[in-house]
Amino acid sequence: MIQPLQTDADLRNLNTLHLPARAARLQPVDDAADLPVLTDAALDVGGPVLVLGGGSNIVFGRDVDGTVLHMRTRGIDVLGRTGNDVLVSVAAGENWHDWVAHALAQGWHGLENLALIPGTVGAAPVQNIGAYGVELIDYLDHVDAWDMTDRRWLRLGADECRAGYRDSVFKRELAGRAVITRVAFRLGTRPEVRCDYADLQRELSSRGVTQVTPQHVFDAVCAVRRAKLPDPAVLGNAGSFFRNPVLPADAAATLLAAHPDAPHHPAADGAVKFAAAWLIDHCGWKGVRRGEAGVHDRQALVLVNHGEASATDLLDLAADIRASVHARFGVTLEPEPLILR
Repeated sequence: MIQPLQTDADLRNLNTLHLPARAARLQPVDDAADLPVLTDAALDVGGPVLVLGGGSNIVFGRDVDGTVLHMRTRGIDVLGRTGNDVLVSVAAGENWHDWVAHALAQGWHGLENLALIPGTVGAAPVQNIGAYGVELIDYLDHVDAWDMTDRRWLRLGADECRAGYRDSVFKRELAGRAVITRVAFRLGTRPEVRCDYADLQRELSSRGVTQVTPQHVFDAVCAVRRAKLPDPAVLGNAGSFFRNPVLPADAAATLLAAHPDAPHHPAADGAVKFAAAWLIDHCGWKGVRRGEAGVHDRQALVLVNHGEASATDLLDLAADIRASVHARFGVTLEPEPLILR
């Protein structure tokens, strides 16, 4: 049953930064089959159509003079099993961390490193979320979506999603037109762990773990993230506010010659990925507070709302951080969340 449309809806509790914003129309979506009717109605009324999941990767710099589709669909379905693989389709509205925990409990392995990432399953392919050496694309089989423009259902294979570092076709050609309805994962039933990151190694060592299982990795990731990152329910934030910069080989060599201790990792085509948090921290921003906006005191990559910050407060702070990092290191940081201006 289609849920009632809300008008002049308050969005403060639908974004993890808890920024004040309103939507001219807010339409809950509990059944993906309703999308053709709901999106036609939204487009007929006029104004932009914004798809919202957990609201963990958006900065509301303005009200939405259009329709917000709030994806609340649920369901986890096994599509098939082949050898040591299981193919599982998950509804877009499912909570991401709850899905990772469920997969682990079922003996479906691969996503443990992505535990505690906020948001919903439907948002995950848009950003190609990743953490601790694992990215969504590593286990993505296909994505189902409704194309509002062409009025047709889509199924995109992993290659067609064109996933990159915090990037995908859903941020490019399909931005503003594709509503992701389900995401299918190909996971393994034979445990294989990836725990090369130093933070995980330290946490596992502190627990006395020698024979590492997927459960150990899941628990270690949760512990590390909880130690560093604020709970959005307690302190408003959108997770990492900036992408880790990826520099071409020559620019990376120049930066490392001047700052050999800068944390970095190899990237594609000889490029090098640097830790944005280290750059921000070394510009003195960790723990800085300006009124109600600030930088988290344990993770410089996270901007926080101490209670009543406006989008202007947060974006002005972000702009000053970007300027200082560029001035000191010659690196331009790019915001990770979607910013509505």
